[in-house]
Amino acid sequence: MLNPTRLAFAAFCAQLATLNSVAHATEKFAVSPTIQQRLETRIQESSDYLSLINMIGVTEKSGAKLGLGVTGPVASRTDTTQKDRNPRDVSSLTEQLYNCVKTDFDTAFPYALLDAWAKFPDFQNRLRDAIIQRQALDRLTIGWNGKSIAPATDLATNPLLQDVNKGWLQNLREGSPENVMATGTKQAGQVRVGPGGDYETLDALVYDVITMLDPWHQQNTGLRAHVGRKLLHDKYFPVVNRQQGAQDELASQLLVSQKSIGGLPGLVVPFFPDNAVLVTMPKNLSLYYQDGARRRQVMDEPKRDRIANYESSNDAYVVEDLGAAALVENIVIGSWV
Repeated sequence: MLNPTRLAFAAFCAQLATLNSVAHATEKFAVSPTIQQRLETRIQESSDYLSLINMIGVTEKSGAKLGLGVTGPVASRTDTTQKDRNPRDVSSLTEQLYNCVKTDFDTAFPYALLDAWAKFPDFQNRLRDAIIQRQALDRLTIGWNGKSIAPATDLATNPLLQDVNKGWLQNLREGSPENVMATGTKQAGQVRVGPGGDYETLDALVYDVITMLDPWHQQNTGLRAHVGRKLLHDKYFPVVNRQQGAQDELASQLLVSQKSIGGLPGLVVPFFPDNAVLVTMPKNLSLYYQDGARRRQVMDEPKRDRIANYESSNDAYVVEDLGAAALVENIVIGSWV
């Protein structure tokens, strides 16, 4: 590490210690509640999709989920000459629990990279933003792909962080299996889309999936069809990959720009499974983090020619209303005629 870099890094550590009211950032410390909130806000704002969902600090490590939003109808009438009016608690139809699991977000920066950054006046912001962006991407990866909670994770075996925590899709599989379609009638373990398949088109599939939601959610204007880029490519590529007249070309451009799937706006989200569709409102998904549980330590590791940022947070991925979400997996697009 060059001397100017050493000074910039020392200033970064001093500022980190001051913000968290600790003597040294190079010793493990609990991130102050105010700084934790600012950090979580920055992480959320660094990702377009995380900005659409709920990121909420909770006091307890585990407990009943918050059940954000109204989960059912409230209109009614009571003959008060016979009985009292009884307000309906719509915060949650069934008690579902959350469990915030300790997740390490450790990052390392080689001296060479820091030497390149040190000449810029925004060195501290660059280092901070690099850490924040990686945490945001990892949280999205876990949310869509997490299936288990391993005592010791294995990135080689689980490159999509499948063993770090249970994500939104896994919680839907376990909490409401009737809202998950993983096989069709044509071939076990596949939902075939195309001529001769279970559904002729992806649009038809999504139209049908909407009926899996609780009736009061089926007309919700916030519903979105979450898909991976590959599935959207398979849907739209045949439309644009052909010779077209001027009118047809205009129509295809509108179709692609709107990204409509089964009458719902499509959301292409990073790290979403290639062969799946999730129908729900983004605000039906939450990431809970435990207040006061974020830990951090920044260390200079000359034996590895790097500095390391050791950081952890207790997180839980929550589907607030299981009746407002439906998932289709194992989608295969092709022709079976």
